[in-house]
Amino acid sequence: MSKRKHLVAPSLLSADFAHLHDDITMVNQSEADWFHVDIMDGVFVPNISFGFPVLASIAHYARKPLDVHLMISDPDKYLGQFKELGADHITVHLEACTHLNRTVHAIRELGCTAGVAINPSTPVSLLHEIVEDVDVVLIMSVNPGFGGQQFIEGTYRKIKELRRLAEERNDRLLIEVDGGVSIHNALALLKAGADILVAGNSIFAAKNPIHAIAELKRIKPDLISV
Repeated sequence: MSKRKHLVAPSLLSADFAHLHDDITMVNQSEADWFHVDIMDGVFVPNISFGFPVLASIAHYARKPLDVHLMISDPDKYLGQFKELGADHITVHLEACTHLNRTVHAIRELGCTAGVAINPSTPVSLLHEIVEDVDVVLIMSVNPGFGGQQFIEGTYRKIKELRRLAEERNDRLLIEVDGGVSIHNALALLKAGADILVAGNSIFAAKNPIHAIAELKRIKPDLISV
């Protein structure tokens, strides 16, 4: 059984938008690995979040890689702009892409890590034809669109299924989990096979967000095996 070093990506959707610079500085100073930035268009999901000007400001101050999660319709139109504005990792939704293979390769041609996200109701089996071509698969553990939702327990089963598929077809694949992630379920998620924990409310609503990030990072690696 191999040990895997996990990453923590605070989700800026749960930050204080009135003091976004302060929260970005906090993440810069923390043990976090990436910034997770949710882009919502009000069409693919019933909410609107950051636009291009805000993303540009985040990129200006961020000192860690930007993990940009596109919850938008027709993401192909905007991939180049997201790269230009500072995205290091770009994740698109399987459900939003008519020609997913083409989209994934377009992201890679831009020099970004390519990710594919699936909603809670989307089965892992639909990833069989793309899993060899992607760097990251993001499993949504809540219904996308809003922060602070309750974690969906079936996520553990999906992570395990995806880890088995990755072992057969793409052993470099990173499994990311987004939604309802906290210190209370982080160990179970990592043991199921997750590599990247996206945490929002459990970090930014904590009394000491830097400590909350450190707790997620310092889960003992000898307890994690896949």
